[in-house]
Amino acid sequence: MLYLLFKAIHVLTVGITGGLFCWRWRLALAADPRLQQRWLRILPHVNDTLLLCSALVLAAMAGRYPFVNSAVLTAKVCGLVLYILLGTVAIKRARSRTQRQVSGLLAILTFGYIVGVAITKSPSLGVF
Repeated sequence: MLYLLFKAIHVLTVGITGGLFCWRWRLALAADPRLQQRWLRILPHVNDTLLLCSALVLAAMAGRYPFVNSAVLTAKVCGLVLYILLGTVAIKRARSRTQRQVSGLLAILTFGYIVGVAITKSPSLGVF
C-alpha cells in the first residue's frame, strides 16, 4: 500500500516535471517575462524534490540501487543528469535561439527516454 502511494506520487511528479519543462521552454523561446515570475522559478524545484525523494524511497523499498544492482536505475540516473544539463541550456544558458531550440528538443527526447526505460524496464529500449 505504501509502495503504491509513493509510486503514484512519483508518476504524478514526472508528469508535472514534463509539463512544466515544456511550458518554461516555450516561455524561454518567446523571451516571455513571465518566465521570471517567482512561483514559476520555485515550483519546478519543489516538484523535482518530491520526484527525487519518491524515487529514492521506491528504490530503497525495492532494494534496487543505480550503479550497484540495477541497469534500469543506472540508465534513468544517467538520463536524468543529461536531461538537467540540456534543460538548463534550453531555459537559461543558451546564447542563441537555435541553441535553445536544439537543447530543448534534446531534453524532451531524453525525458522520453527516461520514461520509456521506466515503462519497458529496459535501458536499451530495444535499440541493441
